[in-house]
Amino acid sequence: MSKILAVFGATGQQGGSVINYVLNDPELSHKYKIRAITRDVNSEKAKPLQEKVEVVQGDVLNRASLETALTGAHTVFAMTTPSFGPDGFEVEYSSGKTIADVAVEKGAEYIIFSTLPPVKEISGGRYTKVAPFDAKAKVEQHIRGLPIKSAFYSPGSFMENYQPQTFLPPRQAPDGTWLLAYHISPKTQYPLIDAVGDTGKFVGAILAEPDKYEGKTFCAATALYSLEEIVAIMSKATGKTVVYKQIPLEDFKKSLPSMGDLADIFAEAFSYGEEFGYYGPDSKKLVAWAAENARGRLSTLEEYLHAHPLQLT
Repeated sequence: MSKILAVFGATGQQGGSVINYVLNDPELSHKYKIRAITRDVNSEKAKPLQEKVEVVQGDVLNRASLETALTGAHTVFAMTTPSFGPDGFEVEYSSGKTIADVAVEKGAEYIIFSTLPPVKEISGGRYTKVAPFDAKAKVEQHIRGLPIKSAFYSPGSFMENYQPQTFLPPRQAPDGTWLLAYHISPKTQYPLIDAVGDTGKFVGAILAEPDKYEGKTFCAATALYSLEEIVAIMSKATGKTVVYKQIPLEDFKKSLPSMGDLADIFAEAFSYGEEFGYYGPDSKKLVAWAAENARGRLSTLEEYLHAHPLQLT
């Protein structure tokens, strides 16, 4: 009999990737029956899902809806979305804690949580404003203390973030070249992941062998790329000149949307990555282990940009 796999973020990049991977994998599609959890079952993104899997309503702000959504679930893929207001840390931590607590109450046996590195801890208290990372890390610690088996998926920077509709893509300079302009060294390395294409390959490894990976964290990325390498790959992929320019911190913050604490969060996250490494000093080793244990071949940045061309116009 198939076990119910409850998937949060079902209409988003991570949850959607997990669902697609499981449905298309002969072993996992037999082992698990998917229950997609979304805030709005009537949304445009939820409707196509209903043709493939069970879709139920669940909202972290409504505990009763979670109790219904998680009834009978064996395994839960849980994730939280960042909140950029002044109480962003508490809001996101509370969301993750509630999901985990309800999962345990309802008798779930395994949680896979989408976490991130504890920036404040790794940096020795130097960087304190990266709430989306620290909130997820605190949820992870909470889950590790609960009477339930668990494993963790810690994604790198999304390749999707370089697409034009985001606020991190290259911008055109007056001389016609394209600039990727941050306040950190061009040598800074970032772990990159095709979130939509590859999240399922990491989570799928855990779903296939839950006991093997219990307590483990997948620092999920294809590889580490320096900012210099990223713009070189973009140039080759687009046929246009894309260069990296290191700019003053205040100029970088001004280039971001004025949305709550967004500018401070990104500025500190980038500075932290430059100084300590995205996953800390062992980033390269951690990423290599996760890539080796992923269930399927991962997309390189070159392959991602070939499949999803960067529209520089």
